[in-house]
Amino acid sequence: MKHAFKPLCAVLFALTSTAHAADDALVTRGAYLAKAGDCVACHSAPRGKPLAGGLQMMTPLGAIYTTNITPDPDTGIGRYTEEEFARALREGVAKDGHNLYPAMPYPSYAKINADDMHALYAYFMHGVTPVKQANREPDIKWPLNMRWPLKLWNVVFLDKGVYQNKAGKDVAWNRGAYLIQGLGHCGSCHTPRGIAFQEKGLDESSSTYLTGGLLDNWFASNLTGEHNTGLGRWSEQDIASFLKTGANAHASAFGSMTSVINNSTQALNDTDIASMARYLKSLPASGGYGGAAYAYDPKATKVSLTRPAATDSGARVYTAYCMHCHGVDGRGFAPMLAPLAGNPNVLEKDASSLINVTLNGTGDLVLNGIPAPYPMPRYAPVLNDQQIADVLTFIRGAWNNNTPAVQAGDVSKMRKATQAAR
Repeated sequence: MKHAFKPLCAVLFALTSTAHAADDALVTRGAYLAKAGDCVACHSAPRGKPLAGGLQMMTPLGAIYTTNITPDPDTGIGRYTEEEFARALREGVAKDGHNLYPAMPYPSYAKINADDMHALYAYFMHGVTPVKQANREPDIKWPLNMRWPLKLWNVVFLDKGVYQNKAGKDVAWNRGAYLIQGLGHCGSCHTPRGIAFQEKGLDESSSTYLTGGLLDNWFASNLTGEHNTGLGRWSEQDIASFLKTGANAHASAFGSMTSVINNSTQALNDTDIASMARYLKSLPASGGYGGAAYAYDPKATKVSLTRPAATDSGARVYTAYCMHCHGVDGRGFAPMLAPLAGNPNVLEKDASSLINVTLNGTGDLVLNGIPAPYPMPRYAPVLNDQQIADVLTFIRGAWNNNTPAVQAGDVSKMRKATQAAR
């Protein structure tokens, strides 16, 4: 019996070790998928603990605060079953049955497949440190704070279908579509929203999908093949580089996109990044303003930056505060310092992002734990509204950008809105 017992113990030990390895692998995979979903960016407050919630988000109804999604049993999601977890992600319904506001991108997460949902659940239950932190109620007055209308919203706007591979498309395209439309929830920011705060399109079948949208004082740029404001002049490698590093020859990440690079896309493997680039590059041109295709022309701008043209207040501000980073030629020193000539964000008619980033700068882009050396500084304490309007008007007219002027009143509105949110 002793001789038989030893092999039996060895078998049981091997089975147990295999089971633990499988569990660890599932949690690891779930952690990767949570990175793809950028969960930590929204569910972590500044100087707060990861995934414990509390981040303020502005909606047309008022401010809401993201929830604690650590496995704490009292204040987090520790008592959620896998079915309840999946329902929250796919349908926007919490464990107790109340509806979540669609600021939580459940219309995108509805596309997550069963295997990935299982891995995500394993990670959040076994790979996340529990944090006891109570959730904060929204700053929305009655009757607008009633949740029952969200049930009707879901009936009209929520498509509960899991992503289905498109016939005639290769593996890379379908993987990219799955990540962009689902876990990556790119449309949540980059697709314009309707009067009911619904995304006007959820995939490439809509002409509005990923054509850019104004959200929380930033204009998320056009991601279709539009030549001027979109990705029409970008190669697949340009897109991949931007997702991996936050910069390329055309533009640099700022605003909300900085957080996406820091917490999400830089952690994705090269195959997934290439797939996302493949899908985005396949999108036909849509949105924009129908202007002539951008072509670089530095001549008039060089003349305006010489001494005889010093009466141009925008040019004066540019030479004093901008030229040392972005250059006389407007081409910057990419990818370290963003170009302004032909930059899609500069060519966009809605100047909200340009005004915001000039007033408030941008957070550090942190790659592999190392902050980028030249973040955009804040000019709100240095330049007044008219000066910022003048310099942005100069930039939007320079190097053949030919984009409408910025008004001081628009700068004033943005200054007030972003100061209130600080």
